[in-house]
Amino acid sequence: MLERRGPGVNLVSTISYPEERKPYPPGYRGMHRLTVRPDGRPRCVACYMCATACPAQCIYIEAGEYEDQAIEKYPVRFEIDELRCIVCGFCVEACPKDAIRMDTGTHAPSVLSRPLAVFDKEALMKGPPVEHPSDVLTYRVPLRTVAPPDEDRGTGE
Repeated sequence: MLERRGPGVNLVSTISYPEERKPYPPGYRGMHRLTVRPDGRPRCVACYMCATACPAQCIYIEAGEYEDQAIEKYPVRFEIDELRCIVCGFCVEACPKDAIRMDTGTHAPSVLSRPLAVFDKEALMKGPPVEHPSDVLTYRVPLRTVAPPDEDRGTGE
């Protein structure tokens, strides 16, 4: 990187891109991702809150219902048009289940045609599983409580 400094010189730096890359600032969010539960299902419950909060209207959701789970809905189709997205983060703030995040730190890739910038559910569900405090209420799994030790109970002496 070539930096020019001195009296009468503006603070312009030249980077030999793509050999050198300037790092993103610490507050950069990055592209969207849908988080998954530990069992591999999407955390999204298709409540449409992210699509409602989006000022660019770049999120499209179609809901379906599970028949055997306490989770009532899931996204059959979840798409985000990255060309329309203004990276405001309102969708992340609106989600009650922490299902959508913008923590990838990557920029949207360049595409040759507009349909390639629409990311579907499978493309967005990359990343590690995430647990949420409401998982205990969502799944029909008995709560495991730790029993206190039997110190106070006598052994019959």
